[in-house]
Amino acid sequence: MHTLQISIYVMAMLVALALLFDFMNGFHDAANAIATVVSTGVLKPQTAVAMAALFNVIAIFFFQLKVASTVGKGTIEPAIIDHYVVFGALIGAIFWNLVTWYFGIPSSSSHALIGGLVGAAVAKAGTGALISKGLGMTILFIVLSPLLGFILGSLMMLLVSWLFVKSTPMRVDKWFRRLQLISASMYSLGHGGNDAQKTMGIIWMLLIAGGYTSGADPLPWWVILCCYTAIGLGTLFGGWRIVKTMGQKITKLKPVGGFCAETGGAITLFIATALGVPVSTTHTITGAIVGVGSAQKMSAVRWGVAGNIVWAWFLTIPASAFVAAIAWWIGKQIL
Repeated sequence: MHTLQISIYVMAMLVALALLFDFMNGFHDAANAIATVVSTGVLKPQTAVAMAALFNVIAIFFFQLKVASTVGKGTIEPAIIDHYVVFGALIGAIFWNLVTWYFGIPSSSSHALIGGLVGAAVAKAGTGALISKGLGMTILFIVLSPLLGFILGSLMMLLVSWLFVKSTPMRVDKWFRRLQLISASMYSLGHGGNDAQKTMGIIWMLLIAGGYTSGADPLPWWVILCCYTAIGLGTLFGGWRIVKTMGQKITKLKPVGGFCAETGGAITLFIATALGVPVSTTHTITGAIVGVGSAQKMSAVRWGVAGNIVWAWFLTIPASAFVAAIAWWIGKQIL
């Protein structure tokens, strides 16, 4: 299958489709990085978006390509990958991103992509095409990333409350309006580092399947540059429907809460990226925001809104997998 030699035209079309997904990932997930800093009034939306986009791109200098390797080589058997599988996976992921963006639901672009890969691979070769280790880690972190975000966000909130117990609210607000610039930047760095690599993994598997590179070769530099640039541009355009949900509907945030949520989320992303696990930045920051809200008082969290978001999480992989399976069949007819 690796000697398939996909035509240059089909290859270019699928690389462009992958970069479109990457752009949409940045567009869809812009809210994750900037919702807190915008909703607390620390930065104007346009400034926050520009800052997030910049840190998405400069993540290229900070992270190894372990997540790209997991997606490209560790989720489905390389032997069954062809341009039809990649086409199905991307269409499934893009479809789910559009649906959740339209309804303002913060779902996971990452898990939409994983679901797309699973659906297209199973449609072609059955469940034997799946690599249980890579998928198992991804599924485990569906639970662990929001849980870790929740724990770190709430612990940060409790620690800050203890350290600033004698300070006036005005002084606390002044300090954390500045510190939130750092925490939002770090979260954007983690977002770019983890999420851009998922598209790199898709293009990597496509290049290997088409015979343009081998599994032993490093990822071409142009793929890395294009993917980081695409996610940065997507973030620059922003996804304002989701900003409102993330920033205000789950819990009302002040700068101190925004700082704690972003810091807890950023630490979680750094850990996952170092381990090579493709995690959901959406799950992570949502867990951290809920953790911050519940550390103040349980009633501060609008649990109904949080519950609706969780339902979207559980639907993401099966929904995108179903669409990807259909897209795989369509791709067989037209590509």
